[in-house]
Amino acid sequence: MEPILIYGVPHGCSFGSIVAFAWSGLPYRLARVDMLSELEDAVFTRANPLRLTPALLLPNGEVLTESFAILQHVASKAPEGKLAFAPGSPQQDRLNEMLAFLVTGFHGAWGPLFSPFKYVDGDEAQKSVHAKARARAARGYAHIEALLADRDWLVGGKPTIADAYFAGVARWGADLQVFDLAAEYPRVHALLQRLEADPAVGFAHDAEEGRPLGEGGGGFLGQVSLSELGGRLAA
Repeated sequence: MEPILIYGVPHGCSFGSIVAFAWSGLPYRLARVDMLSELEDAVFTRANPLRLTPALLLPNGEVLTESFAILQHVASKAPEGKLAFAPGSPQQDRLNEMLAFLVTGFHGAWGPLFSPFKYVDGDEAQKSVHAKARARAARGYAHIEALLADRDWLVGGKPTIADAYFAGVARWGADLQVFDLAAEYPRVHALLQRLEADPAVGFAHDAEEGRPLGEGGGGFLGQVSLSELGGRLAA
């Protein structure tokens, strides 16, 4: 049985896991969750009681959660060296470092930018939280901008699971209209533009938007509904 990636919309960080699967060439299916209307779905809650995406239903019926773990899992199953580097190598250490930064320090800035009202009450307090979160995201962009001065990809001279995840989260600055990436962080913008031209990234956009899924998905075998997913979950 092939794994099933449960991904969230809209604007989910699970976008990166779709890209990684598409790049890997591994067989997989997708299950779409609307994070605005299906958070309380019984099957989704069984799959991940924390009600977060991504979540990966494994062939044995168990569920793996958290982007860091799922991306490392995909890289470990992909043909050797395709999405990562040799275990214990300096390049793999740097890949782990970059991915950890993206899924913690960088991702963590965005919650208050999407929904400041979830953190504090009152317009002035929300504006303050928003400004502080923007400053945190700016530090993240600046860090990546500096690293890209001597490289085309985030780590090791090739697209990896870090770039896949980056495609999903670095877009948020433009999506929320809180950064002009082309003007403020031109190297970040250039990397995002290269990624946007990749068929796997186009496939991930189609999956998010609910459009027909065609080329670019690698070993994609089809979508499954949440109700269909329930029969695959381990008891």
